[in-house]
Formats: sequence, C-alpha cells, structure tokens
Amino acid sequence: MSAPNNAEPVVDTRASWDVATRNHNRHKGDQAAFFNAGGDVLFPEELELLGPIEGRSLVHLQCNAGQDSLCLARRGAQITGVDFSSEAVRFARELAEATRLEATFVEAELCDWMQTTEARFELAFSSYGAVGWMPELDRWTSGVRRILRPGGRFVLVEFHPLIWSFDAAAGLTRDDYFQRGPFIEPVGDYVADSGASLGAVTEAPRGDNPIPAASFQYGLAETVQALVKAGLQLERLVEWPYANGCKHPALVAAEGRRWVWPPGVARVPLMFGLSVRAPS
Repeated sequence: MSAPNNAEPVVDTRASWDVATRNHNRHKGDQAAFFNAGGDVLFPEELELLGPIEGRSLVHLQCNAGQDSLCLARRGAQITGVDFSSEAVRFARELAEATRLEATFVEAELCDWMQTTEARFELAFSSYGAVGWMPELDRWTSGVRRILRPGGRFVLVEFHPLIWSFDAAAGLTRDDYFQRGPFIEPVGDYVADSGASLGAVTEAPRGDNPIPAASFQYGLAETVQALVKAGLQLERLVEWPYANGCKHPALVAAEGRRWVWPPGVARVPLMFGLSVRAPS
C-alpha cells in the first residue's frame, strides 16, 4: 500500500498482518510436507495448560495462519480458528486441505465475532503476542466469556509485558510498562529474526512491510483483572523465565526453541500463562 502525495501511510492493522503473514511463510518452506511428515509446532506449556483436548470443541482465537490450530486438530480437538487476516485464513484453509486435518477457519474481526456468534466452546485458546492487538481489553474478555460453555475454560500463553521494556544494547528502554499506546509500526518479520525456533528453513531475505499497525500494552495484573471482571474464575497463573519461539532483544537461544537471558543476567519473567473458567 502506498500513501498518496508522499503522506504518511495509513494505519491498517489487518493489511499489515496480511503482508506479515506472507513474509513469515516465505521462510518456512513446504509446510504441508512438514506436517505430513509428523512435524509439530506446539510447546509443552500450551499443552499442559490446555489439558485433555481429544473430542473437545476448541476455538483458537487469533489463529493466524493455522499451524498451531492444525497441531491441536491432530491431537483430536474439534477446532475452529478465528483470525481477521484474509491472507492467514486463506493459507490455513489450504494447509488444512493439504494435510487432511479437520478444522474450520473463520475470517472475522475477533471481538465482533465473539460478540455475535452463536457458537459455544468447551475450550478457548490464545497465545504469543495476541493480547496486545486488542484495542479494548474489556470487550475482548467479555467476548471470551460469551463464547464459553458453562464450565468451559480459556487458556492464554503470552509473552510477559515486561519483555517489551528491554533491548540488547541498553537493557531497560523507554518503552514504559504502564504506557498503553497505541504503538504505531508495521508488523515485523519476526520469523526471519527468530530462525529455526519459529520454523524458518530457508535463507529468504527479511520481508519488508510498509503498512503501519496499531498495538497496545497491557500489564499482567490488568489482563488478569479484566478476565475476572468479565466473570471468569482464575484457576491458574504461572510465569516462566524464557520465551518460546520468538526472539526478543537481549535474549540468547536455548534448547527447545526457547530464548533465555544471557548468563549472569538477573532473570525476570519472559512469559506467563493462565487458565480461567466460566461458571457452571
């Protein structure tokens, strides 16, 4: 997208994610072959928090290009994936067909869909850089509450919001933990930056993205409180001193496709996970 008369590009988060999705998948090679050979992209923390999923209805919120959703489908869940990126949903549907894994993918703005759909689920799931794309936290949490069946659970595995306040050169940066945004910048090619930990198998150049997107910062307490305010009961909250998959400034690679603090650096949390339940 180009801006007329040399003006600043218009913020378009959905279009920015369309470009980013194409950039990310350029690095991942033949994903259908990877899946058909038994490849898997999920992490232990997600599966442990989700618990048994075989035969259960599970909605993957902000499913992006469907790779995680299809790994859940292969474990027996009845999967619905929801994302607003037409490029992501197109790719997810094609990958499902190529791998013969059963999943339904819905192209929709997430909060609008959650506030209007008649579908209800035993489990809802979201992960890794998801919450920060929600302009209205309370609308997101009330939507999560609405789509859960009585007694249903929502599981979130997310980068700890502290992670955005560090960089490799300066340590703490001016990215204030309590600044709520919006932060305006294109969705980056974090798959190129992260390499094999996010499934990159090719040497394709880092993809350009000229379209700005708007993201937001929410503190850990703010996120948990919004879920509780929506009527969901907190069952578990956990923090981890490593980040799964995605490389962040100041971190170094570790086993299991993880990123950790360098030796000698005092650790603070890099991820958190939670499980909340709808009243029975």
